[in-house]
Amino acid sequence: MINKQLPRSTPEKQGIPSKVILDFIEEIEKEKIEMHGFMMLRHGNVISEGWWSPYTSKLKHMLFSLSKSFTSTAVGLAVNEGLISIEDKVVDYFSGDLPDNIGENLSAMKIKHLLSMSTGHDKDTTDHVVSQKEGNWVKGFLELNVEHEPGTYFVYNTAATYMLSAIVQKVTGQTILNYLTPRIFAPLGIEGATWETCPKGINTGGFGLRIKTEDIAKFGQLYLQKGIYDGKVLVPSEWIEEATKSHISNGTSKDSDWEQGYGYQFWRCRHNAYRGDGAFGQYCVIMPDQDVVVAINSGIDDMQIVLNLIWKHLLPSMGQEALLENNVVYGKLTEKLLNLKLPMSKEYNSFISSGITTRESEVNGKCYKFMDNELGFKQISIRFEESKYEITIVNSSGEHIISGGIDKRLEDKTDLMGDESRTSSYGYWCDNNAFVIKFQLIETPFAYTIKLMFEGNKIELTGNVNVAFGPKELPTLRGEL
Repeated sequence: MINKQLPRSTPEKQGIPSKVILDFIEEIEKEKIEMHGFMMLRHGNVISEGWWSPYTSKLKHMLFSLSKSFTSTAVGLAVNEGLISIEDKVVDYFSGDLPDNIGENLSAMKIKHLLSMSTGHDKDTTDHVVSQKEGNWVKGFLELNVEHEPGTYFVYNTAATYMLSAIVQKVTGQTILNYLTPRIFAPLGIEGATWETCPKGINTGGFGLRIKTEDIAKFGQLYLQKGIYDGKVLVPSEWIEEATKSHISNGTSKDSDWEQGYGYQFWRCRHNAYRGDGAFGQYCVIMPDQDVVVAINSGIDDMQIVLNLIWKHLLPSMGQEALLENNVVYGKLTEKLLNLKLPMSKEYNSFISSGITTRESEVNGKCYKFMDNELGFKQISIRFEESKYEITIVNSSGEHIISGGIDKRLEDKTDLMGDESRTSSYGYWCDNNAFVIKFQLIETPFAYTIKLMFEGNKIELTGNVNVAFGPKELPTLRGEL
């Protein structure tokens, strides 16, 4: 497969001043918004792009719920191929997994209700569905009570998107990743995409897709161009019109981009825009009136603030005509984008080290056994070598290593979180008895800070993560030699 890069241009050639993009980037950093990757397209051209080191353009990134918009596209293609209809009843596809008593509302649920998050459930069903002991997520979804008439009540429901994935796999015999690859990914030049599966081998649908920032931009451009890409119709324009318009109300606030209506796995935005998005700041924002796509990966809690800054800085200055080149400001923007980096710890920047602490030599290579703890960590050891540290953690699944540089970032991999993950890590002594580790999982939004406190023959581990669906603070672990 040949990688098809999007064409590049300057902001001024596409009617946007470089200064407004520079202002946008500078306010992102001023507000301490942890952005990982940013691309802006105008008239099909990339006019601005940058990645905050250690993130790069070549790394895939977790999309979380931005995956949903790709699942919607798979449904649209299956509809176009005559394999399904959005008016089909959900129960008709899963006769072997139905409960003994099928309620009236479950019976009435259609594919279009899965698409528009209007299944009739009173709350998100996902936790129940993914916790099924037999691993049968479909059965877990169908056994739940449906409290409202489908089509009348909006609840953001990731398991509903999973059901769409299950339906497409049922009628095509393929996962949606395999189904989309020749139809969408290959023509767009999207390579190496991965998608998580449930225990039954069905793509999770509502989350789990990993692709690069530019791949998100290509997907957005495909939708902006009504399904036409490189002169070929990849997605019917009728589906794109249907998928991106509001099908159900999700609130009334004029100031929230989460209350402008919901389509078929797309959110309506203010300013007649729409988007796919995912937890912790994964965005594909499409602005038809301005012929613009913005693709972003990040690691943040407040997703509204990024959209606010797009509307504040970028939207008002999108003119129709090309502008005179401003080489001075464009040069500043280019330099800024080429030198983006995530800040290192304030604690690190303010700590004056005289080199190796007395504690470092004492704990080097020593193994500490933890008391019973909810993380399941059994023991830990740390080894220092020149300008590198290496921590070995033992849990029920074996040994796991995290390594990094001393006072500088070092890239490696770890399988501590399960699957092998790329990391960028560094460590430092914040005082004579405390060693701090910062490790970023650079294909995800997650960054962990771990502090190891040494006292005599004892160790205490504390830590936190930058973003999380639950608590950010890690439990305190204690152990001894």
